Amino acid sequence: MTLLSKKAVVLLLAAVAGLGAINAQAAKAKEKTATEKVSMLGGKFAFTLPQGFVAEPLPASPTGATGTMYTNQTSKTVVIAAENQIPEGNNVKDNDSEFLDGSVSDFIEAQRKALPDFNKLSEKSLTQKGTGLGLRQVDSTASQGGGQTLNTTLMAGSGTRMALVQVISRVSDKKGHDALVKTILKD
Repeated sequence: MTLLSKKAVVLLLAAVAGLGAINAQAAKAKEKTATEKVSMLGGKFAFTLPQGFVAEPLPASPTGATGTMYTNQTSKTVVIAAENQIPEGNNVKDNDSEFLDGSVSDFIEAQRKALPDFNKLSEKSLTQKGTGLGLRQVDSTASQGGGQTLNTTLMAGSGTRMALVQVISRVSDKKGHDALVKTILKD
């Protein structure tokens, strides 16, 4: 576990930490008929969310992290996409195992501290076929927003930028959650 990855994960988690009112935001969102296109890391990690998601920009964090929260009121699903500079001007390869493995380790440690009932279900190492971008996927459960949730977190880095995508669904909607994650990971 490197200091670089620890700082990087902490910065992204800080950007996501202000999102405790997920259910309140989802309830406020208006249903939308168009799809939402998401592009991160200079287009190396891009996906299209299905109809029903509404985008709401997140306030920039003091560290410069930016992101968007996509909510689907019907399914009560949230997708958070955040990006930030890698600390200290460090530069990583598109599939930098040391950076990604350290980021996952730090992420899991931070989640266990922040969420008392955090339970890691699985961890995967993926490479996108079209771009060669390395991704790490962590599937977990935890209590968030007043209830038990199913979570999939995707992490990637390229050059001086890092990205985190978190899919949060109701535990009772595993089929819908898995289908959404598959859509996001589709090349």
